[in-house]
Amino acid sequence: MKSISRRSVISQGALALPLASAAQGPPAEPKRKTKVIVAGGHPGDPEYACGGIAARYSAAGHDVAFLYLNKGEPNGAVRTAEAEKACEILGARPLWAGQLDGKAIVDSEHYESFQKIIAAEKPDVLFTHWPVDNHRDHRAISMLSYDAWLRLGKHFEFYYFEVSDGEDTLMFSPSHYVDITAVELRKRAACYAHASQTPERYYPLQDEVARFRGVESGHTRAEAFIRHVWSEGKLLL
Repeated sequence: MKSISRRSVISQGALALPLASAAQGPPAEPKRKTKVIVAGGHPGDPEYACGGIAARYSAAGHDVAFLYLNKGEPNGAVRTAEAEKACEILGARPLWAGQLDGKAIVDSEHYESFQKIIAAEKPDVLFTHWPVDNHRDHRAISMLSYDAWLRLGKHFEFYYFEVSDGEDTLMFSPSHYVDITAVELRKRAACYAHASQTPERYYPLQDEVARFRGVESGHTRAEAFIRHVWSEGKLLL
């Protein structure tokens, strides 16, 4: 990857490791696995927002988990199965925060229960929704994630992601970009695994975002993130 002016492209740490290919065989096992959590409101949110970076991490041998706030009720059984399939495609593990779709609660009890999930995972980096978002579940898990990061001493890196810009995410100005060109097909397959959620409508919208972020960062497609100013950024800078 190449750097671009003041906005850095991720080029070191986990993401600097080569992707697997048929010619190269599997990537070398890293000395220490990076533990990654992508926290999203619903099944599908982590895949659409971070499917590319998740594919890169898993291809490099790292531990990736998708933490869903809810199971997409009232079709929880269907959407859980779709999420499990999507995670398998991306090499991720599904985790569940146990809340209900459209009925997110942000209070002391739920702050504490969410913090316990994060603490048990001991992540090195946490990605979550940008808090200026039209969906209340997205805003809820953003706040729960932020509070967990603060209360756990800011000992892991913290990034915000975007999803369905203009329809969900608003006022998003990236600080970092990741080239996802080589893993776009895996991301697409993971998103289309959520067959009940009309991916033929939503994936093209998210792909427009990826193409635009690619134009900004000098790639065919990219995912963009905002690093919290208090996050060290050792893995991604």
